[in-house]
This record gives sequence, structure tokens and C-alpha cells, in this order.
Amino acid sequence: MSVFNSSALYPRFLLTGLSGLESRYSLISIPIFLIYATSISGNITILFIIRTEPSLHQPMYYFLSMLAFTDLGLSTTTLPTMFSVFWFHVQEISFNACLVQMYFIHVFSIIESAVLLAMAFDRFVAIREPLRYVAILTNGVIIGIGLAIAGRALALVFPASFLLKRLQYHPVNILSYPFCLHQDLIKTTVSSRRVSSIYGLMVVICSMGLDSVLLLLSYSLILGTVLSIASKTERVKALNTCISHICAVLTFYTPMIGLSMIHRYGQNASPIVHVLMANVYLLVPPVMNPIVYSVKTKQIRDRILRKFKQQKV
Repeated sequence: MSVFNSSALYPRFLLTGLSGLESRYSLISIPIFLIYATSISGNITILFIIRTEPSLHQPMYYFLSMLAFTDLGLSTTTLPTMFSVFWFHVQEISFNACLVQMYFIHVFSIIESAVLLAMAFDRFVAIREPLRYVAILTNGVIIGIGLAIAGRALALVFPASFLLKRLQYHPVNILSYPFCLHQDLIKTTVSSRRVSSIYGLMVVICSMGLDSVLLLLSYSLILGTVLSIASKTERVKALNTCISHICAVLTFYTPMIGLSMIHRYGQNASPIVHVLMANVYLLVPPVMNPIVYSVKTKQIRDRILRKFKQQKV
């Protein structure tokens, strides 16, 4: 067996941080650590508050729990390689480890997109049918939605990992980010990437593309329902229940669109811009969602403050 073929079977992948700023990684790692600490502690707090407060055992907060769990999964998936690159200056990652990380990054991203859509449906039902809200969104229905969301993500991403496994790579491959993404791995192949590229595009269209269209449809229905409410006070009250969710949607989709635009039109942009946009896409939603819901949702905010007061006593 030739040296190349042996290396192709076990290719090496090198993660990339911020090129040219290696001497400052120790300083850069401080805000990265704070972001992860805030994200993980914030989402664990949300899960703990909802779990321990019987008054929050309602459909809206069950969906919020799904969002917090997804953000927690996304944070813990990227954390090992981020710390490896910025704290320990270790860039190498095995092919199998890279595939596993890529799989879970994309699975959790697709799950988050679907959970945001489910939360929009929840808000539509709550505004359209307030008296039948709990009767429509029963525990069984919510569990079914959760299983469908997870099943779709797991099923969509698995073939992408399998297709990447069948491709050939250079003996040493330099990735663009401090974590593994499908579009980044495809660029390193030496064999035909056509099937993998087409399938990757289909996954995006069938998941986040479809979800974004349905989100817009959901909010058009919500807006129509709100405008049909006679009382101005009730209209404002109904819209206020959607503000936290709108912030979560914008926090998720804005960096994703920005990253897509950079990939499509930013070939001449600095590599640092690409890395920063990818980091914003994966790090900002998990850290911002618990902050937004803790600040804007009175029920969550009051329970958190009550827990802190009890700890002081």
C-alpha cells in the first residue's frame, strides 16, 4: 500500500483559530471561556427553574426547555476543540472525531431551527385559541413534536457523515475553523464532492430553509390574529408574549445568513472574518437565548430572583 493511500485512509485534520493572532490566544481565550461559562450556566439555570417550578409546567416552557437543552448540546459539542486550539494550541483532530463533532453540530443546529418553529406554533395557538391552548398542546403532543424534531435532524445529517466517510482526502488537511463543519470538510477532498455537496444543500433546504418559510408563515398568521383583536391593550399584550421568541429567531438566523453570505460572496475577505462569523453563528445563540428569556419573560425572571433570594437566606 502506498504512503498516500495509507494516509488517505487515516487523514489528519488541523483546526484553525485566528490566523496571525496565535501569540494572543491566551488573551482571546478569556472571552471565549466567559461565553461558554455564561451559555452553559444560563441554559442549565433555565432547565433547573422549569424543572423545579410546577407553575412553569406548561407548553411554552416545555418548548423553552427544548431550546435550552439544544443550546447546551451545541455549546458542549464545540467546547473541546475551541479550548484545544485557543488554550492548549493543539490543532490536530482525527478524522473520526471530526466527523462526530460535525454530525452533532449540524444535528443541534437543525434541532434548534425546528424548536424555534415549534415555539412559533405554540405562540400562534396561545393567541388564536387561548381557552383551548392546554387542551391542544397536551404533553403527548409536545413529546411527539420533540421526537419528530430530533428524529428529523438525526436522519438528515447521518447520510452526510456517511458520504464524507467514503471520500478521499489529502494526508494533511487544514480546516478553516476551530471546529468541524460539513462545508469545510468537503473543501479538503481530493475525490469528487458532487454528491456530498448536493446532499448538503438538500439538507439545508429541507431543514432550515423550510423552517424559515414556515416561521414567516406562522408570524403572518399570528399578526393577522393579533390585528383581529378588538382591544388595543390585548393586542399589545399578545405581541409582548412573542418578543422573546422573535429575539431568539433573529439571534439564530442573522448570524447564519451572515455566514452564508461570507461563504458565497466573501472569497476575498480575510480568513479572520470567516472564523469570526462561524464563531458568532455557533456561540452567540446559546449564550443569548437564556439571557433574553431570563430578562424578557417575567415568569422565568421572577423564579430566578426568588431562587437567588432563597440561597442568600
